[in-house]
Amino acid sequence: MRYLTFNELREKLGGRGRTTIYRDIAAKRLPKPIKLGGLNYFPEQAVDDALLGRADSSNTASRSLKGRG
Repeated sequence: MRYLTFNELREKLGGRGRTTIYRDIAAKRLPKPIKLGGLNYFPEQAVDDALLGRADSSNTASRSLKGRG
């Protein structure tokens, strides 16, 4: 399993801002990070699943992430 750093997550999301990413995490549109040694890492597969709407069956995750920045 590959883990993304916060900056890698930002790149994957097209340069999305820090505050917006944390809002998406709070709204459960993105997975919570895993904290290791004071740094946050995001499981890449969980991020991909959230972007494709696999995290919930209604597919609201991918729709709500489109166009946000």
